[in-house]
Amino acid sequence: MENEHPLHYFKNGLTIGLGLGFAGGIFSTIWLKKRQAMNADDVLDNIKAAFIKEGPIEGSWISFDTEHLQKFAITMDVLSGGITRAEDDQLVAYEFFPRIYWRHYPHRRRAACHL
Repeated sequence: MENEHPLHYFKNGLTIGLGLGFAGGIFSTIWLKKRQAMNADDVLDNIKAAFIKEGPIEGSWISFDTEHLQKFAITMDVLSGGITRAEDDQLVAYEFFPRIYWRHYPHRRRAACHL
């Protein structure tokens, strides 16, 4: 039989503890980031990028204060903003209300937008 030293048990326990701590830290970081509110400037950049795919825009704005929007039984925190573009030689204004939390979109950091 081999003689096992108490140090061997300590090394195994330390390795398991470090591994579990590292995995828990990664999980906690991901969990917290999913619940973090998006910056209003990032939201506006995402929405402008979507509008620019269809053509140039004339102007855009976004409010940095959150509002509560209720749709049926669901209440959510949203920002409010708008984009103006020229369509058929006329300026058309679009208003949007993006949700600021991205936990509903785990693969990409995008704002959900209701026009």
